[in-house]
Amino acid sequence: MDWCRYRFHSHWDLDAPPAAVYRLLAAGDDYPRWWPQVREAVRSDERTGTARFRSLIPYDLVVTVREARQDPAAGVLELAMSGDLEGWARWTVTARGTGARAVFDQEVVVRKPLLRRFALPGRPLFRLNHALMMRSGLRGLRAHLATPPSGAYPV
Repeated sequence: MDWCRYRFHSHWDLDAPPAAVYRLLAAGDDYPRWWPQVREAVRSDERTGTARFRSLIPYDLVVTVREARQDPAAGVLELAMSGDLEGWARWTVTARGTGARAVFDQEVVVRKPLLRRFALPGRPLFRLNHALMMRSGLRGLRAHLATPPSGAYPV
């Protein structure tokens, strides 16, 4: 077993139309507005950018992300990642009742030397760290969806 390889799967049930959820998830450079652990997201061009993450454990992960697939009709957003994490992440947004379900799948290999050094003993803590980050992201996105954009209502 490669102790530096991770697979993650999460699903977020949201009270918003799938198209609205998809639009927010597709705007990666806006993630820091609603997801506290995404400390920075900077677009380099139409298909690439960099992101910096930091959750409960006091270390930053910096990745370069490249759009691999953006398919609004299928509700799929897929990114290739390199840097401290190498692999891919995918959002799949579908209708669920009157709202949406956003499914997050990710497969990565940790490349950051410090995390590789502690791969075996740190693995449970790293997985917990990711779970807490995802839970916080869900709370942040729900709050963001519930807040009308500024200027949305005439005075």
